[in-house]
Amino acid sequence: MALKCAICGKGPHFGNVVSHANNTRRRRWNPNLKRVRAVVDGVRKQVRVCTGCIRLGRVKKSA
Repeated sequence: MALKCAICGKGPHFGNVVSHANNTRRRRWNPNLKRVRAVVDGVRKQVRVCTGCIRLGRVKKSA
């Protein structure tokens, strides 16, 4: 299962963590995904959605 938002497609970002001594190591920043029961195409489904989409109201939650 991929770490990808079902609405906006946001995925992990990659980069370096740089210490004060300029030591670098690779790092991965994952999106903050939540499993939400939502209405998708008129059907209730469980989808993995980032918290940004939940806050912006892009997800229609089912009761």
